[in-house]
Amino acid sequence: MANHRSALKRIKQTRVRTERNRIHRSRLRNQIKKLRTAIDSRDKAAAQALLLPTFALIDHSIRKGILHRNAAARYKSRLSLKLKALA
Repeated sequence: MANHRSALKRIKQTRVRTERNRIHRSRLRNQIKKLRTAIDSRDKAAAQALLLPTFALIDHSIRKGILHRNAAARYKSRLSLKLKALA
C-alpha cells in the first residue's frame, strides 16, 4: 500500500477512472448488441433508429479513450454494411 499522499491520490483517481471507463464500455457494448439484434431480426426500422445513437456513442468513446479510432471505424463500417445488406 502506498504511503505518500500523492500516491494515495493516484490510487483513488485510478479507481474512479477505471469505474467510469468500465461503465462507458459496458454502455457501448450493450448499444452495439441492440443494433446487431435489430439487424439479425430483420427489423429495418428499429435498426435504422439505433444506428445514429450507436455511432454517436462510438465516436464519444474515441474521444474518451475507450476505443482506438481504427477499431471504432471498423465497428461503424461493419455495422453499416450489415444494415445496407437488409435493403
